[in-house]
Amino acid sequence: MALKRQNTMMAAFSMASMTDVIFLLLIFFMVTSTFVFPTALEVNLPESSKQTALKPSTRVYIDKEGVIYATADQSEPVAMDENTLLGFLQSMSANAADGGDNYIAVYADEEVTYGALVRVLDLGAQNNLKMVLATKPAPASARPSAQQAR
Repeated sequence: MALKRQNTMMAAFSMASMTDVIFLLLIFFMVTSTFVFPTALEVNLPESSKQTALKPSTRVYIDKEGVIYATADQSEPVAMDENTLLGFLQSMSANAADGGDNYIAVYADEEVTYGALVRVLDLGAQNNLKMVLATKPAPASARPSAQQAR
């Protein structure tokens, strides 16, 4: 007497879990892609032939109207006047004294007056902070040659 097996094996593969994984990866990449450019401020940086690999987490922005924004640790930039910027820089100086980063990047539009930029740099110098002026790379045709640099 031959006994029949009750359970039969299906030869199909369920794609339900695979689509869940794909959607999770899609969401992950959409969320992390917003960290690439943290601000929506439109600042047209001046060009420079020298670039540095220094990427400070604290940033000060000056737009072409002269409005000052500041941000720390990838947060949203907040508009400030010179007094609140002074308080912000003093807190950054206290943080640097505790072993934190004492570099601050200044993103100033190329149309900002020299005096406004110097006032912001002076506030940083008063608080013993190193201010780095952010620029965009100059095109290769505009860079000085090795003979001109001497």
